[in-house]
Amino acid sequence: MTGQTILIADDHPLFRSALKQAIGGMATSYAVVEAGDFESAQQAARDNPEAELMLFDLAMPGVSGLSGLITLRAEFSSLPIVVISGSDDDDTIRRSLALGASGFISKSVGIEELRNGIRMVLSGEVYTPQNFGGGEESDPDIADMLQRLQTLTPQQSRVLRMLCEGLLNKQIAYELGVSEATVKAHVSAILLKLNVDSRTQAVIQLGKVNMAMVA
Repeated sequence: MTGQTILIADDHPLFRSALKQAIGGMATSYAVVEAGDFESAQQAARDNPEAELMLFDLAMPGVSGLSGLITLRAEFSSLPIVVISGSDDDDTIRRSLALGASGFISKSVGIEELRNGIRMVLSGEVYTPQNFGGGEESDPDIADMLQRLQTLTPQQSRVLRMLCEGLLNKQIAYELGVSEATVKAHVSAILLKLNVDSRTQAVIQLGKVNMAMVA
């Protein structure tokens, strides 16, 4: 399936239905592909390389906070991703945009506002909630880490996400279908890019970026 397709990645069936209803009421007809966990969201993006955009929930099975956005943004650089989240504080919105989101829609908005946000992103604009204060990241350490996270390759982003899940090198190698030596090389590159000395520190630093979020 290619073109005129919108991907919905959210683990709540009722909210996916609401998003599908919102999309169905738009002037242009779009096919909708749904995913209920992060792995399914990745597969949906791979199966639909010309999709118009993805509506992505930050809190869903298989991913922790902004790490999912980092992974998707690295692997699918041309796919517009709109974050849909119940955590709509300024920090979460600002960090989502800094990590490449094309927009941010709060789960608390009505169906017409949902459509408006989707239309804006489809037209090439960036949509944010009306109450978003904007501004720069107030914590210089987090601002630095956000920039460093954007330098990770798709595979390094995947490895970092798995490190955050507590997987060992052997488990990561199995999941990715590569050798342990390759995983070790990725981990070394990640530590260098994030300017940390250990995998534990890498996880802690990503945790600080995520700390504003509420699942």
